[in-house]
Amino acid sequence: MDPETANERRDEVLLLDVREQDEWSAGHIEGSVHIPMGQLAARQDELPQDRTIVAVCRTGRRSAAVTEALKRAGYDAQNLVGGVAEWDGVGLDLVDDGGGPGTVV
Repeated sequence: MDPETANERRDEVLLLDVREQDEWSAGHIEGSVHIPMGQLAARQDELPQDRTIVAVCRTGRRSAAVTEALKRAGYDAQNLVGGVAEWDGVGLDLVDDGGGPGTVV
């Protein structure tokens, strides 16, 4: 899913950020859920089965792998094409842990 579509559908989908804590703290999509990729198997029960999950990382590579794993587990999952780098690149906002303007690291 491209960033513009994901932004338009934010009320319908769960944005799942799978990056590491330092990446998340520096800048993330407001309203997204943070579960680092390495913790996902243990925390998979936190994910909803009733809506599309859009996996998010920095460039879309890690989240592509997460998307495939979620699909195999029966979830409706899509990858955020280009990740938060593309989200930021098309002018969509990121926030840091303090609620201020975020940055991509």
